[in-house]
Amino acid sequence: MGHRVVITGVGPVTPIGIGADAYHAAQLAGKSGVRLITRFDASKLKCKIAAEVDVNFSAYGLEPRELKRMDRYVQLTLVAAELARIDAGMDLSDLEGPEVGTLIGTGIGGMETFEQQTRVMIERGADRLSPFFIPMMIANMASGQVAIKYGATGVSTTVVTACSTSTAALHDAYHFLNRGDCEVMIVGGAEATVTPLSIGAFGNMGALSTRNDSPETASRPFTASRDGFIMGEGAGVLIVETLEHAQKRGARIYAELLGAGLSADAHHITLPAPEGRGLALAMTRALKNSKVSLGQVGYINAHGTSTGPNDLFETQAIKAVYGDHAQRLAISSTKSMTGHLLGAAGAIEAIAVAQALHTGILPPTINYTDPDPLCDLDYIPNKPREMQVEYAMSNSLAFGGQNASAVFKRFTD
Repeated sequence: MGHRVVITGVGPVTPIGIGADAYHAAQLAGKSGVRLITRFDASKLKCKIAAEVDVNFSAYGLEPRELKRMDRYVQLTLVAAELARIDAGMDLSDLEGPEVGTLIGTGIGGMETFEQQTRVMIERGADRLSPFFIPMMIANMASGQVAIKYGATGVSTTVVTACSTSTAALHDAYHFLNRGDCEVMIVGGAEATVTPLSIGAFGNMGALSTRNDSPETASRPFTASRDGFIMGEGAGVLIVETLEHAQKRGARIYAELLGAGLSADAHHITLPAPEGRGLALAMTRALKNSKVSLGQVGYINAHGTSTGPNDLFETQAIKAVYGDHAQRLAISSTKSMTGHLLGAAGAIEAIAVAQALHTGILPPTINYTDPDPLCDLDYIPNKPREMQVEYAMSNSLAFGGQNASAVFKRFTD
């Protein structure tokens, strides 16, 4: 049977709130984190808006000299990990040793460092490149730095599956714990791609909203007027443990992670498979792996990017999997508030699900003013909903057709 796996600590670093309480309160207030870009001059770009994070790194023990040797996505990870540790009620020593693993994913990695060092190369020559360029940029360094910080010498790995990264990371972390490789996993994802190259490239692809005159309403999943996603930055880290380990130390438990399912569209480099066939397979596998029936699920945190094909195909996938029960599901996209954090999206959305199960309040889909008639499910429009559900699902899709879906349960015993 293996070990049961529970969530005992959460560390969200998001555009709408940093830390468990601030993030949860912002969701329930329907707060938008989307603004005009401040991190660089975006005046010449098609998309001039994003969901940025404002962090006082020194408040989390990160000093300027240390920060200079890390890309921003790693900096955000270390803040999220420390918040999760504190939220889990753990001392620093509790995360030392071979029974603690690290698994932090990222969709792109050190983009800011890559851009900065490319400019150095072009303008000043190769001999002026930073000796820290490679270890700052590479995608596994968030896991590596977290392991170094806490002395966690167990499993340490990285998932990179674009926008499904951190849901796929939860899939892997579940199995590491379930089969006894570790007793604790520090798991999640991070992304820091509010940069000229990223915003420019995604914008030229036609993926980003250009609702520059109304940033707060630009992310509007499942509406008829949606015109693209909003780039977000941030990190989400969860402390997940075997139930035995959590109970032994008397931990507060948010929710149980029951399992996950993965699939490939095998269809297109950016577009989801028609009718969401790939996501439907991932959801079906997640339910099977979790031993949960269709009628038991009460809430889905949708991928819900605010792009045309994505929202439509996800709706179709939910209908294909859940049949008549789809009309009874409560569904929301918290990306309407946070924007799309790419590789960190699944982690902050898993945190939102855990909080929803724990508190009995489901987050809304904000900016839901003009429903798309083809997206005709219950998307919890504009206001949170008091509704205690026992089982919930979180969906993630990715470029390359890599899908992930995870299932959670309200913890009751």
